[in-house]
Amino acid sequence: MSFFSEFREFAVKGNVVDLAVGVIIGGAFGKIVDSLVGDVIMPLVGLIFGRLDFSNLYVVLGTIPAGVANTLADLKKAGVPVLAYGNFLTIVVNFVILAFVIFTMVKQINRLRREKAEPAAAAPAAPPEDIVLLREIRDSLARR
Repeated sequence: MSFFSEFREFAVKGNVVDLAVGVIIGGAFGKIVDSLVGDVIMPLVGLIFGRLDFSNLYVVLGTIPAGVANTLADLKKAGVPVLAYGNFLTIVVNFVILAFVIFTMVKQINRLRREKAEPAAAAPAAPPEDIVLLREIRDSLARR
């Protein structure tokens, strides 16, 4: 078997296609979570902690050249090393939310699988006809 035919066989297996679909959907879902964190949650957290904007929390690690404004965007544009821990905090919150959502989804899927695997207790099936006839013969012989 040639290298390319082996690769084609590997690439078209169901698991690889499922993985590709999962990665694409995960990327889109990641953008939704980024927006939720950046546009909804972090502004609320900032409001609770006194109108604090997490995206602009940083520590300057070098000297600021003359004429450069003391904002994160301007410092980065000027090439000044900065420790942007506010951005890190935002990404950590993003991760926690994404991990919680995935945990909830997996928990629900496992619950549904358990329910499907454990069918409801059904009424016992009637015994086959030959068993019924054998029992009648036994009972008839026992009465004699």
